[in-house]
Amino acid sequence: MQVETKSPRQEFLLLAYQSFGIVFSDLSISPLYVYKSTFSGSLRHYQNEDAVFGAFSVIFWTLTLLSLFKYVIIVLNADDNGEGGTFSLYALLCRHAKVGLLPNHQAADEELTTYHDPGYSSRNMTSSPFKVFMERHKKTKTGLLLLVLLGAALVFSIGVLTPAISVLSSIDGLQVQLQNRHTRMVVFLACLVLIGHFVLQYRGTHRVAFMFAPVVILWLLSTTGIGIYNVIKWNPRVYQALSPYYIYKFFKYTGRDGWTSLAGLFLCTTGSEAMFADLGQFTAGSIKLAFCWIVFPCLVLQYMGQAAFLSKNFSAAPLSFHASIPDPLRWPVLVVATLAAIVASQSVISATFSTVKQCYALGCFPRVKVVHKARWVRGQVYIPEINWVLMILSLAVTVGFRDTNRLANAYGSACMALTFVSTLLTSLVIYFVWNQSLFLALLYVLFFGSIEIIYLSSACMKIPNGGWVALMFTTVFLAIMYVWHYGSRKRYLYDLHNKVPMKWILAQGSSLGIVRVPGIGLLFTELANGVPPTFTHFLTNLPAFYQVVVFICVKTVPLPYVHHKERYLIGRIGPKSYRMYRCIVRNGYKDVPNSGDDFENDIVMSIAEFIQMEAEGFTNLDAPVDGWLAVVRTSEKFGKRLARSESDSKEESCSSSFPITGSCSKSPALQKLQSMYEQESPDLNYRPRVQFKLTDTKFKDLRVKEELLQLLEAKCAGVSYIIGHSRIKAKWNAPFLKRFVINVAYSFLRKNSRSPAVFLNIPHICLIEVGINYYL
Repeated sequence: MQVETKSPRQEFLLLAYQSFGIVFSDLSISPLYVYKSTFSGSLRHYQNEDAVFGAFSVIFWTLTLLSLFKYVIIVLNADDNGEGGTFSLYALLCRHAKVGLLPNHQAADEELTTYHDPGYSSRNMTSSPFKVFMERHKKTKTGLLLLVLLGAALVFSIGVLTPAISVLSSIDGLQVQLQNRHTRMVVFLACLVLIGHFVLQYRGTHRVAFMFAPVVILWLLSTTGIGIYNVIKWNPRVYQALSPYYIYKFFKYTGRDGWTSLAGLFLCTTGSEAMFADLGQFTAGSIKLAFCWIVFPCLVLQYMGQAAFLSKNFSAAPLSFHASIPDPLRWPVLVVATLAAIVASQSVISATFSTVKQCYALGCFPRVKVVHKARWVRGQVYIPEINWVLMILSLAVTVGFRDTNRLANAYGSACMALTFVSTLLTSLVIYFVWNQSLFLALLYVLFFGSIEIIYLSSACMKIPNGGWVALMFTTVFLAIMYVWHYGSRKRYLYDLHNKVPMKWILAQGSSLGIVRVPGIGLLFTELANGVPPTFTHFLTNLPAFYQVVVFICVKTVPLPYVHHKERYLIGRIGPKSYRMYRCIVRNGYKDVPNSGDDFENDIVMSIAEFIQMEAEGFTNLDAPVDGWLAVVRTSEKFGKRLARSESDSKEESCSSSFPITGSCSKSPALQKLQSMYEQESPDLNYRPRVQFKLTDTKFKDLRVKEELLQLLEAKCAGVSYIIGHSRIKAKWNAPFLKRFVINVAYSFLRKNSRSPAVFLNIPHICLIEVGINYYL
């Protein structure tokens, strides 16, 4: 049987084809509202050919300089292992300079396969004065984080405004057919489309994603054909406006009014950021091919066609796009425009979900439920809370504004600010990551940043007329993220300063001065070293703990993804007789927690591998060792030490796990009690019951065999998850602002966010919460 495989060229062309539906959908629908927004203000008084030609010239060169030169030629090369977006730039900076605020950094993290890019390794680079300044001052690190969070907040604002302006602009064509008599009907239909779109988000897009690219391609080709038709019919001389001389004539003729109209003209580039943000699903080459050969020419021809039409029909500026469509094609184009708007909204909503997930991974967003199904596209997630917030806010701005002009002012302001943020971060990447001169980085900022500041200054004039909405959304989202980061970091520092001394642990002896009961206790902590105060607090109130103790630290490293074999770091706490271990789970900022993963069994197999490698003196270990921590899954013998099999019988799972000696420590009474509880929770019956057996019965050191058997016995007895249920308060003598942030803002966010058990996919039957007070 022959298996057909795609050649690299076919794969490359397929990626370029698929990019139309995800990367370019938002950018492709901008002709719906650019001219309408531009000529809705004071520029409507300049009804002549020079004004229209000048506006088109500004559009052409804005697309060329920002979309083509900046994003396609430069920014697409600043990827983080193939991933793009604001957080990828931040991760690159954190790896090449010590400017990050992520806790629990370890030397072993730098040995991850994808941590260092061979082309831009900075291990042996001498530190420049600017780099030393950035690394030594905490305020500069905080400022960099705030800049990244500002970019994330702007993505949220765009996620609210894009569905509203896209859908409303596409349905605006009804006003041409109905002679502007039914504006309320247009708003009502737009709201229905938005509600249906958000309600169906939980089903994912895997079933309809194949339609996205054809819809956008059909939209681009149809609008291009209409643009060519308008150029030929209305004003063939419009091609002359490709010359930048018409920009000079435009500003000389319109003056200050032309400057204020720049906010509307900038809308032609909205969606350009998606080329970099969605880079992880494609390749830089496929995106460049699609943009340079299809998207860019199609957009230029469409804008050129509208300019030719407006130069002879200036009174049609309020509905320039729909009015320029020939009468026989208006209804078909209206349908295609609505479909394209839905596709564009979907790509932005998915990007917002991904951004929220990355913010939480970096400790900068309240806990939310992240849903990912195996049949979905890699990296695609659904967050119920964010989905309903986006829907409510999108409906609010649609009903509140009821026209695209004010929506465009808000939308353009957010997009301009996001573009400027990416320029600042990219300049840092040029200096720190690409190891280019400071002069080149400053030149990049001065060239592109000056252009964007001019547009931003124009957008500031639009704040009273709709721009305040984007400012308000961005401020609220930024405040939420920074307050959560501030409170979480203060709590982490409290745990770090109050961790249990090892002298106290050693003084208690192997029994820890308590009763050791059968089972495994997985105690979750944010500390990558030391024993958290939650452990001693538990022992103080209940002087008993499990036979095997594993301290679990789930942390995020500045990488998009971590290979599964490198994810677990296993170590030991105290002497061997204590049966206390440490497991550090390293995730990338784009890794999606999968509820189908058998976390308990992975931990047991990893600890068993560590025990035997430790007995062998790490002679077979090729992975790095960080103190007592080792990456056990890179061992060639991993998975061969224990025989793993699934069983449908609960009794069999416990009774047959030990072919050599010993038996399950769970008493018949406890087994009966657990079975009764599981009958009340039918979902637990679907969890696989795994039994382990030792494959090698001969050990040089019988103590190793005894430790392994005790581990398997404890696994059979049951696994419990222990997490802290903290109550956080600021000290009474703390400054007023700190007391307000901790006692009011942070406490409110904690009370209205998901429990840690939900995000960590901890079974409720196995959960133990330990109450503890924090006084920060």
